[in-house]
Amino acid sequence: MTPTSFYSSAKRRVIALGYGAEIDWQAAQNPIGTTEGEFLRETAWVIYCSGFKEAVVRRRFDYLSLCFCDWTSAEAIAASGEQCIDMAMHSLANRRKHEAVVSVARRVASHGFDSYWPAILKDPIKGLQELPYIGPITAVHLAKNLGFDVAKPDRHLVRLKDHLGYGSVEEMCGVIARKSGDPVRVVDLVLWRFLERRQIYEAA
Repeated sequence: MTPTSFYSSAKRRVIALGYGAEIDWQAAQNPIGTTEGEFLRETAWVIYCSGFKEAVVRRRFDYLSLCFCDWTSAEAIAASGEQCIDMAMHSLANRRKHEAVVSVARRVASHGFDSYWPAILKDPIKGLQELPYIGPITAVHLAKNLGFDVAKPDRHLVRLKDHLGYGSVEEMCGVIARKSGDPVRVVDLVLWRFLERRQIYEAA
């Protein structure tokens, strides 16, 4: 089976499992049109997912969003930071992550999103790594979620690229993207979701 046929099979399976809307969402993401709320939400999502299972964060994220003003305003979160953190602790007992979310909001509020975001657009991976809890790999994860056409070197994808003989996850996803017509960020998502689901089934 070629990498492209493997991807096509994986995509059909992921859609059959009910993740078609997730694929459509990832395909539609565009960094040029990113709003302040989208940036705050996606940054918080990646911060919370760091070291946590995605399914655990997903179950709690609606409540966490309410705790942080539903991501409507960095200024509002910054002004009510301690209250936001205290409420969030009822859902997830990790104060450092909640503090990191407030720190991001304060950074955006101090610059103003209209000034902050254009600077990120110039060098997204470097700029995003300046945020708390965002390192080299999570910066790529966040960039992908914000619509930049990159692939995250997640452990699932790293194992797959080794199996298929590619030098990097970016190279593997790039080759599949060119042949399939899907953006790199969508290839990343499909392969990750397929491999993540398969691991769960194999462990059951």
